[in-house]
Amino acid sequence: MMIKAVVAYDGWKYAGWQKQENAVGIQDIIEKALGKIHHKPVSILASGRTDTKVHALGQVFQFEPLENMPPYKYVQALNTLLPEDIRIQNAEYVADTFHARFDAVSKTYMYVCTYDWNNPFTYRYKAKMRTKLDLEAMRQGAVHLIGEHDFTSFSSSKIDPRKPRIKKIFRIDIEQEGTDVRFIYEGNGFLRYQVRMMTGALIEVGKHTIEPETIKTMLEKKDKDACRYNAKGHGLYLVSVKYGS
Repeated sequence: MMIKAVVAYDGWKYAGWQKQENAVGIQDIIEKALGKIHHKPVSILASGRTDTKVHALGQVFQFEPLENMPPYKYVQALNTLLPEDIRIQNAEYVADTFHARFDAVSKTYMYVCTYDWNNPFTYRYKAKMRTKLDLEAMRQGAVHLIGEHDFTSFSSSKIDPRKPRIKKIFRIDIEQEGTDVRFIYEGNGFLRYQVRMMTGALIEVGKHTIEPETIKTMLEKKDKDACRYNAKGHGLYLVSVKYGS
């Protein structure tokens, strides 16, 4: 059996999920904690990576457990060893055939903007907006992104050229609550920077810098230089990962 765990983290001071040589990644911190429990190196496999300063409410990862240690014990032990900004939410047994990345059927991301510019408790978690955003215009632009498309125009230039760029977005919800504007994206997967670049472009639509139809034009170009917008990482959250029954 494998263990499937769900972790939430504040990504502000980390260089993303993936462990790195010259920076601190969340994966590395969790693997070191598991290494203390197992008394040997442990590797974990996640549903995907998140970038620098990006947060998670429901990142999923898997690892091979000790025979005599049930999932709930891992939740207790890991949360004792991990820093307070990385918290295991739950853990459960899954079959050896489970794959945290390839078995995922959908992922949901949330991007949060705020007009509450002077609140000192939001700067790590929300992108600050000085300009009032036109929600209806942004929704019109978002329509062009829903469905199955080649998202080359909204992806990092560092992606392996052999990697497929076709993804399917099931829904995009844009709502305002108080002084916050939230973008919710659910899809079968996302390319690196895709959510942030789509959000950045939609924000420009909301500012009336570009027209809603410009989103369609960018998408159809299938050119990594078509979109020059990329919303800041600290406003982004990996909310959840869904798996089939």
